Amino acid sequence: MSEPSSGAVDVARDYYNSADADAFYAAVWGGEDIHVGLYDSDDQPIAEASRRTVRHMASRLDRPDPDKGLTPKTRVLDIGSGYGGAARFLASEYGCHVTALNLSEVENERNRQLTAEQGLADRVDVVDGNFEDLPLGDAAFDVVWSQDAFLHSERRAQVLAEAARVLRPGGQLVFTDPMQSDSCPEGALQPILDRLHLGSLASPAFYRSEAAAVGLEEVGFEDLTFQLVNHYSRVLAETERREQELAGEISRDYLQRMRRGLRHWIDGGREGLLAWGVFHFRR
Repeated sequence: MSEPSSGAVDVARDYYNSADADAFYAAVWGGEDIHVGLYDSDDQPIAEASRRTVRHMASRLDRPDPDKGLTPKTRVLDIGSGYGGAARFLASEYGCHVTALNLSEVENERNRQLTAEQGLADRVDVVDGNFEDLPLGDAAFDVVWSQDAFLHSERRAQVLAEAARVLRPGGQLVFTDPMQSDSCPEGALQPILDRLHLGSLASPAFYRSEAAAVGLEEVGFEDLTFQLVNHYSRVLAETERREQELAGEISRDYLQRMRRGLRHWIDGGREGLLAWGVFHFRR
């Protein structure tokens, strides 16, 4: 029998199922890749930068060796898949079969609709599920992929254990996650934690330790913390620029709380309290 999800996961599900959150991420973040982007200019569109993150992560897995690269034979599990932008990219670019698992039924419905419209329903399966207790078999996937989702769990060690469980021997885990820096003082990120209803964030040291404990070997960590600041600065600027337009379909209370939350992320990144980048492990 599956275990009940943690309180933080339940909070995240309710948040991403809300009409305000759905409208905001679809309108401001582009509705495809609703994750942290990689920017090469201050005014780069958010959707374009977010897709660059997907391409960059895929490049770590795309190797000439057909047994190790992304091919039509590769089975990918995207956990915390949001609107499924990464799943559709991997399916269309490489022909992979992708299982897109996500806790928000609202996001999953939008994912199914977009996937069908793009003719990819035969290569992308959208699954309602909780990454703390994956409803999937052992050693079923070549790649486990995740973008900025693990922070929503208070059982992150369990999330890594589940990822390792469903990976085949030699399989790869690639993910990003907003983290606290290894040197972050206790209590320094309380405004962020309060907004997310979390007791803590993970750190790079935490993920290294817990991944090793479940048999995952680190291939590399690309520290891109400066892009976290770039991304939230762009989202804040876009939110403020389009505030009157957005207020027509999103509550002003939500927009006010979003602006306040984005400033906390920006300040934390600039003060060296946060970390973000691409982790890559092999089973």
